[in-house]
Amino acid sequence: MTGRIFKSERGVAMLIALLMMGLALLIGLAALSTSDDEVTIAGNEMQEIRSFYAAEAGLEMAAAALEQEYDSTGVPPTIMPQGTDQVNDCSISYITASDGPAQMKVLTSGSLTGLHSLVKSFTMTATATSEIDNAKVVLAQTFETDMVPIFQFAVFYENDLWATPAGDMTITGRVHCNGSMYLQANTNMYFDGRVTAAGAIEHGFPGGLYSGTNGGVWFKDGSGNYQNMYQSGSWLDNSDPDWYSEASALWAGNVRDEAFGEEELNVPLANSTGDPHKMIERAGGNPDSYETKANFKILDGVPYSLQGGVWQDVSASLPAGTITNSSFYDARESEWVTSTDVDMDKLSSSSYYPSNGVFYASDHRSGYPVIRLTNGSEIKDALSVFSENPLYIQGDYNTTDKKPAAVIADVVTYLSNNWDDANSGGSLSSRSTSPTTVNVSMITGDLDTDIQTYSGGLANLPRFLENWSGTKFTLCGSMVNLWRTRQADGHWSYGGYNAYYTAPTRDYRFDLDLNDPNNLPPETPVVRIFRRTGWRQEYVSFE
Repeated sequence: MTGRIFKSERGVAMLIALLMMGLALLIGLAALSTSDDEVTIAGNEMQEIRSFYAAEAGLEMAAAALEQEYDSTGVPPTIMPQGTDQVNDCSISYITASDGPAQMKVLTSGSLTGLHSLVKSFTMTATATSEIDNAKVVLAQTFETDMVPIFQFAVFYENDLWATPAGDMTITGRVHCNGSMYLQANTNMYFDGRVTAAGAIEHGFPGGLYSGTNGGVWFKDGSGNYQNMYQSGSWLDNSDPDWYSEASALWAGNVRDEAFGEEELNVPLANSTGDPHKMIERAGGNPDSYETKANFKILDGVPYSLQGGVWQDVSASLPAGTITNSSFYDARESEWVTSTDVDMDKLSSSSYYPSNGVFYASDHRSGYPVIRLTNGSEIKDALSVFSENPLYIQGDYNTTDKKPAAVIADVVTYLSNNWDDANSGGSLSSRSTSPTTVNVSMITGDLDTDIQTYSGGLANLPRFLENWSGTKFTLCGSMVNLWRTRQADGHWSYGGYNAYYTAPTRDYRFDLDLNDPNNLPPETPVVRIFRRTGWRQEYVSFE
């Protein structure tokens, strides 16, 4: 009969309902289990991430401790950095291991690629354990310190570099400055090597100084061809909104500044002010003084030689005329200087020529004391002269059987082969010159340069006092400007009634011999950089 429901059918419907309810319950329980698993996984991931970043912090602690040790002692630590800490609910431990003695290597990465460096490598390992669920992460990194001899740069400036050469100028090696670089030329300025700045690279001078100086400024591209900063009707420099991409495309990484992540390259110093001038100041209470490295020195006009670890006054033992005193007029400084003159030929023939090639000079007597190197066309052996005072080189220097040579002084002035003290106080026309060649790397200082007190720029970093017009001056070496002069405060000027010099035909060359570490002058200062060279995750666990 239709419309009638049998008792057996009512039982089946109830069973189906119960089955559906059971299935829904199972699905709900599964969903809850999955959700709980996901929460657990998410929690594990969160603790792993927490531990991961804590371990990264441990590696940074190890690196910072290593850098601090270098900064305070100047040498690798004798006890490797290790320690523990608490960060972000994680306990951290880190250790450092030396990977062996330092080795001279050619750098193969970074903006210093191709330079020789004394490389010391370390391996650092950091373990971080979560205090919440014991999640553990172990990370390791390889880390190195690179000591790069500063004379591998054709030009190196501690501060801003300004350049506006009057005639064509070619710089054949690397150029770096820790400040900004302001470049312009009357005719053409060519850079053959990589150019880097921790600040900005710009065309022209701030404040419109010498505006309209629009000669070519050329850098090499990836194929070795010169490409001008002047492109499509405007100057391509750091002020261009597309500077990074356009400079990369045009010069293939040979021109880099702050936009590329370039950083300062600093000489490692122990003094608290980080003042590199301390290198040429006396040793008393001064851990950075190169007086401590010398085997021969002249203090207040008196020569000393290091004999058996004891400084001996050798005034009476040197060949007659090795050390003499004179006076001449420095027209830039408007000063009659008191000069301690060193006859380099006679010093070379004596038994007191520094055996390690380091000669130090400092004069604290009243007046305007200076040191002058004369008769130095041939020096006995490799030599670096450090002077707290202004230093002058008279005549050809290191031109016969060239040796590694450097002068490091408050400022450095070059006098021609034709220089005569008797004419120093006369008119500029009385100070005529003859061609002069100097094979020496120099570290010197200069005055602050800005639109009020322009220092003369790169071309005038080597100082002159004579009428050089039409006469060639050749300087082969490296030019480094590390400090603001403490003693020579006469401002640069050119032309006018008070002209104290006219410019030579400048032949400034980077000495390619300096690319070989064996040809560097004795105790060449270095710039130090720290680099992470590798990284890996070694272990992850959960409990």
